[in-house]
Amino acid sequence: MRATRCLRQGTEAVCLAVFAVDVHPRYRLVIAANRDERHDRPAAAAHWWRARNGALLLGGRDLEAGGTWLGVNTAGRWAFVTNVREPGRHDPRAPSRGELVPSLIADAADAATRMRDAVAAARACNGFNAVTGEPGGAAFGSNRQPEVVALATGIHGVSNATLDTPWPKLVRARERLARFATLGREDRAPLWELLADRAAAPDAILPHTGVAIEVERMLSAAFIVSPNYGTRASTVLTIDVDGCGWLGERSFDAEGRLTGEVAFDFRVGVPSDRQGAADRRQRGDAAPAQTP
Repeated sequence: MRATRCLRQGTEAVCLAVFAVDVHPRYRLVIAANRDERHDRPAAAAHWWRARNGALLLGGRDLEAGGTWLGVNTAGRWAFVTNVREPGRHDPRAPSRGELVPSLIADAADAATRMRDAVAAARACNGFNAVTGEPGGAAFGSNRQPEVVALATGIHGVSNATLDTPWPKLVRARERLARFATLGREDRAPLWELLADRAAAPDAILPHTGVAIEVERMLSAAFIVSPNYGTRASTVLTIDVDGCGWLGERSFDAEGRLTGEVAFDFRVGVPSDRQGAADRRQRGDAAPAQTP
């Protein structure tokens, strides 16, 4: 079976995300996430942009449905969404899951309240998990489970099952994030390294999610490489104890080669028009990306 037969459903979602809330001595928030997607689905690299609901956010943008998989705003509110792996249960007419992130970012209520509201409004979407927060707290919700989970201090992860499901790649990524937090260093290189892990899990510990075994093997890596579907972008987001935020994103082609990189510094509580320009490194494009 070709991998893409089980992976044709489009999604504006990350497929692996680990995050630490108030664990690192310097960073109140750390998120490391990979977005896995069809290679023919158009997307824009991270930048400041305004969503359909008027929310101004920093993050990548899905150019097919118009939403995003991960974003943050200048108030320090952040959100990301992952899809739930449900072979044979995909409604092509369902609303886009990519609208969840702008909705969660625009809502000034506490994390658990805005998550409950967002999940209630998105019951018709295909299966999703979502996490939202601000410095000091977070919440998890899904349209495949009844309760919203408030998250305080700790290290968590989400892939294409529910919160902290012990799939091998999620266990490895959480362990590496825990080491990063324990060491307390500010260098983000270990976060990129955990996202770049291409090792597949042994067959004996693979999850059983209803896809063919060769697909299960491929999907067990944190960083997925295949001709039609794979890791399109890796994102690291940090917000430190002084309210200094940083978002970096790396883009990749079907062979897993780096094709572009952007990085943004921002200050929580400072309007976007006073934020600094991005550091942009992309083949054939040396011009900096500006905030709106």
